[in-house]
Amino acid sequence: MNTRSIYLFLFISCIFISNALGQANLLNARVPQEIGQFNEKQNLANDETPLAYGYIDDRDILWSKTIWEIVDLDERINFPYYYPTDTLNLGPDRRSLFHVLKKNLRNGTIKEVYDDDYFQSKLTYQEILDKLVAIDTLEAGIEQLNAGEELDPQYINRTTITAASIRQYRIKGNWYVNKRLGELKYRLLGIAPVAPDVYTLNLPEEEQDLVELFWVWFPDARESLNSSLVFNNKNSSQPITFDHMLNSRRFNSLIYKEENVYEDRKIEEYIFEDALQQLLESERVKSVIRDFEQDLWNN
Repeated sequence: MNTRSIYLFLFISCIFISNALGQANLLNARVPQEIGQFNEKQNLANDETPLAYGYIDDRDILWSKTIWEIVDLDERINFPYYYPTDTLNLGPDRRSLFHVLKKNLRNGTIKEVYDDDYFQSKLTYQEILDKLVAIDTLEAGIEQLNAGEELDPQYINRTTITAASIRQYRIKGNWYVNKRLGELKYRLLGIAPVAPDVYTLNLPEEEQDLVELFWVWFPDARESLNSSLVFNNKNSSQPITFDHMLNSRRFNSLIYKEENVYEDRKIEEYIFEDALQQLLESERVKSVIRDFEQDLWNN
């Protein structure tokens, strides 16, 4: 066997070994409960602190543009943000993005959450829960109340928005040119889960109204998202974090708004009922951003 064949054999062996180690401590576990548990050295090696952005002086920004985008969860490339929706048979290390956001809002790890994409009206966790739950009384229950009787719990219909209800994520970010580095960079500012209004959740899909549930100030959520792993479909032994996924823009998106003199109006507000032209306008805005960097070096 020549040297080239030996290296090829070792390379293939490493691939098979990596795929076998899809979960931490999988091959060393004596009982199933030990799967996913890190040893002392692994705990020291796993740094859950997100990579710092670094300070950028306003004088170093040559050009910038703020845009809003839709991340549609029906697209296959965006599935890692949607799944898993059913976590009963999965370990605690695999959760959807909505589950991670809701969990950290509940325990207070994420504090900067707002009602709008300009981050002016702050929300409490209880106000967020009110948006996720609808409680309706059935007709039989109303008759009980009118008769002065105690309301039977079986006549109360409770509807809750879960991770499976999320249709989109809307993100707000800023593209800018750092003149010291001479390159175009992106900074994610906020993210919002989008789902049908809880009162229209049980209606047919064409009758549902999609609403933004809340807006999270992304820099405040980075530490929480960096400690939550995303399933890597190409190599399960090398999962990545939500913070890495979002900062590296590993998703497909559509621009639906850019900052403009017309009170930051949306594309659909000046191109009416023409999906093709709206898509072309979104691509035009994207081209303006991309071409600015190209023109910077051509002039």
